[in-house]
Amino acid sequence: MATYKLGVEVVSAHDLMPKDGHGSASACVELNFDGQRFRTAIKEKDLNPVWNERFYFNVSDPSNLPELALEAYVYNVNKSVEASRSFLGKVRIAGTSFVPFTDSVVMHYPLEKRGMFSRVKGELGLKVYITNDPNIRASNPLSAMDPVSNSSPPTPSHAEQIVADITGTNLNNSQEQRNEVRTLHTIAKDVHHSHHGHLPASFAGQPTNSKYGVEQMKPEPQQPKIVRMYSAASQQPMDYALKETSPFLGGGQIVGGRVIRGEKHASTYDLVERMQYLFVRVVKARDLPDMDITGSLDPFVEVRVGNYRGITKHFEKQRNPEWNAVFAFSRDRMQASVLEVLVKDKDVMKDDFVGMVRFDLNDVPIRVPPDSPLAPEWYRLVHKTGDKSRAHMKSKVYHAPRLWYLRANIIEAQDILIHDKTRYPDVFVRAQVGHQNGRTKPVQARNFNPFWNEDLMFVAAEPFEDHLILTLEDRVAPNKDEMLGRIIIPLTMIDRRADDRIVHGKWFNLEKPVLVDVDQLKKEKFSSRLHLRLCLDGGYHVLDESTNYSSDLRPTAKQLWKPSIGLLELGVLGAQGIVPMKTRDGKGSSDTYCVAKYGSKWIRTRTIMNNPNPKFNEQYTWEVYDPATVLTIGAFDNGQLGDRNGEKSSGKDAKIGKVRIRLSTLETGRVYTHSYPLLVLHPSGVKKMGELHLAIRFSSTSLVNMLYLYSRPLLPKMHYARPIPVLQVDILRHQAVQIVAARLSRMEPPLRKEVVEYMSDFDSHLWSMRRSKANFFRLMSVFSGVFAVSKWFSGVCAWRNPITTVLVHILFIMLVCFPELILPTIFLYMFLIGIWNYRYRPRYPPHMNTKISHAEAVHPDELDEEFDTFPTSRSQEIVRMRYDRLRSVAGRIQTVVGDIATQGERIQALLSWRDPRATSIFVLFCFMAAIVLYVTPLQVLAAIGGFYAMRHPRFRHRLPSTPVNFFRRLPARTDSML
Repeated sequence: MATYKLGVEVVSAHDLMPKDGHGSASACVELNFDGQRFRTAIKEKDLNPVWNERFYFNVSDPSNLPELALEAYVYNVNKSVEASRSFLGKVRIAGTSFVPFTDSVVMHYPLEKRGMFSRVKGELGLKVYITNDPNIRASNPLSAMDPVSNSSPPTPSHAEQIVADITGTNLNNSQEQRNEVRTLHTIAKDVHHSHHGHLPASFAGQPTNSKYGVEQMKPEPQQPKIVRMYSAASQQPMDYALKETSPFLGGGQIVGGRVIRGEKHASTYDLVERMQYLFVRVVKARDLPDMDITGSLDPFVEVRVGNYRGITKHFEKQRNPEWNAVFAFSRDRMQASVLEVLVKDKDVMKDDFVGMVRFDLNDVPIRVPPDSPLAPEWYRLVHKTGDKSRAHMKSKVYHAPRLWYLRANIIEAQDILIHDKTRYPDVFVRAQVGHQNGRTKPVQARNFNPFWNEDLMFVAAEPFEDHLILTLEDRVAPNKDEMLGRIIIPLTMIDRRADDRIVHGKWFNLEKPVLVDVDQLKKEKFSSRLHLRLCLDGGYHVLDESTNYSSDLRPTAKQLWKPSIGLLELGVLGAQGIVPMKTRDGKGSSDTYCVAKYGSKWIRTRTIMNNPNPKFNEQYTWEVYDPATVLTIGAFDNGQLGDRNGEKSSGKDAKIGKVRIRLSTLETGRVYTHSYPLLVLHPSGVKKMGELHLAIRFSSTSLVNMLYLYSRPLLPKMHYARPIPVLQVDILRHQAVQIVAARLSRMEPPLRKEVVEYMSDFDSHLWSMRRSKANFFRLMSVFSGVFAVSKWFSGVCAWRNPITTVLVHILFIMLVCFPELILPTIFLYMFLIGIWNYRYRPRYPPHMNTKISHAEAVHPDELDEEFDTFPTSRSQEIVRMRYDRLRSVAGRIQTVVGDIATQGERIQALLSWRDPRATSIFVLFCFMAAIVLYVTPLQVLAAIGGFYAMRHPRFRHRLPSTPVNFFRRLPARTDSML
């Protein structure tokens, strides 16, 4: 068994509390972990000390790591008094936050108080990681008789213990509930997944009862009873409505969202311990190079994990072999954290090396039954020369790559060299990462040292396969640029950060674009160079889907991930009435499969061929970190199967429909079994493509943690500390979807690009007249309550019902006399409304609504415009007609915006003296009003104003009132507009 160690690098502290009586402090840091204690050097008279000291703790029991915690105490040491020190703050890092060394970054933790009355401020910078490097030895612990640090760490106060009991936090590191969480199989993965809930599928254990009580959702042959439920507000056709079902699943019959269990308990394997294995399935390889002189290749695969290895059989003279071999390695006997898959050529004397693929076991996903196996993916073989070919592995669960924001700050260039010395260069920097491009603004360099200080942002995906390519170019003529130099920077060499700390700039020498003669090289003593700040920002959440349907809101950096709050279980039972999507043998046919996406985990069911009522009966699970997320399930027709004669089709996978389920609308512990209508908008109108039968359950592990999330920001801190412009976010989201689609299309069976784009709502930002109308009516619906109250109050003022008006007068007098009752009355009224509406709360998740989407009576030309390509592919006459229609709509919007601006300018004109007579009247009125308000009680003025507003129609005039007439006469800036 490999020996694991916890590495802690104490970097620095910032803005500490002065404690020595002279406005400073002599600080040191004491580290405590698993009974071991280390201490840094003492920095004399420094409120911003820098240590850069590294310590290593022995991990006695790696399986117990999530239950431990690292504690760092900052003390002010007074050397004049023996064993005297004062508390400056502490930091406590749970074991679930520990990550491998490759993922570790410096984190600046705010110092916490020891008690309620402690005075603490400042931050402590630490870098914490797990390693099993055998060359690293543990540090020497402090002596028990250390005169400075012989006191034990502070114990929680009585008040802190009470708070811990209420919130469920264990201050003594005895979190017994952690024992029930799934045990992961590499140390860093233990930490990462028990905290962050990434549940992948290579370490598969024996099926057992989890803490969430997962029951199998396999239906029995009994015909379920269907109960139709309709929303009174939707008012859409009954055929498009949601249907609640009561199927018989593995745990029993589902009735009203509750499981009615049978006589026999459905759970199994609950009397034995789980055994964990690393499973490696080597399926096949393709396009392998020739190795022998004769041009032949006898390939086989060797799988290595530490001292253990497995070897497949070899094939003679085969460049595209298929092994389909499975190897299992016990987790208890694993001696390394790296899995190596080597392809070799069988030879008589010595086997030749062909290529290899290396996997970090910290990144190997964990499979939790009843998840399907991982989706097969092609991996590139790396040769000794750096060339690459491909290999293949298999599964049905996909994991999207971890995405990063790459921030490139182009500061300046120095000593640029151009051929034409008679002019000033007009230079800019062009940046490229894969298919993403960006450039700075052109700058005229009069001193040949141009300065930009511009930020360019890109999306990068792990593992980093692309490089950052920066080229310095000179615009010598319109549409003609000349390259002055180039830099190629591997993304693996760029530093990572998890906050908004300043990244130090570096100078990079530019490479010459072409080779020049030796004499010219001798004359040029200095090369041009660029000053850059480069970093991979891990504090952001990289948006790869529409913000309205986000399924994951966590930042990229794993250190910032919070514990999961529950488990989401999805049972894809089947579909009914699927419309034929293609023709096979002269008959309508459909080859249906489903795809579900939540977070970085995608799943794909098997394809049921030529069946309008396919049955899948597949169950999947996801860890949940935020209830304000959306699960998306889509149904597709497999267009790659082809005809029965064996010819493979090259068509796209057609969309059948999509279902979105927001987790915050689900009750915890309830099983939702419904048939969801699959509605798709076609150029001919909305069409029902069938129904998808799903079983969904959201289980919560901690109600307190879930309620606490409602008080936290929706996005990570960096989105608010250093926000990204909205336009740039849309561009980066577009690039992120393209990267995810490209990575998932490599897997086998591939998730095709059109599937990923449809599931991610790739084109939701494009213009649509139908969606614009739908959003307008949604806005009107939001303000319908305000309009209703305004209409009711107008009726009160008009005395249409004298009894109601008199009662309103009495209520108004009571509120004026007792103004302290206004707010309590409003909140009590809202409380009673909420209690009353509880009886009519939704009993089922919301679903696609054709009326809200404004898809029932949409004009055919508007649909044709919505399905048009970008840029357009329609004729010139149609484009001109649509442009004129858009101009008409935009003209009305322009008029409304202008009217709002006019009213605002009139308010400004009250005191601007643009109209001297109007301003004089208003100033005189303000003076008289001030005198009246000084001598008259506010209640009297409020009563007079209320009675005046609700006066009888007999005392009203049909003409506008004097204040309205005065306001409408005020000048606006419309006179100054062209």
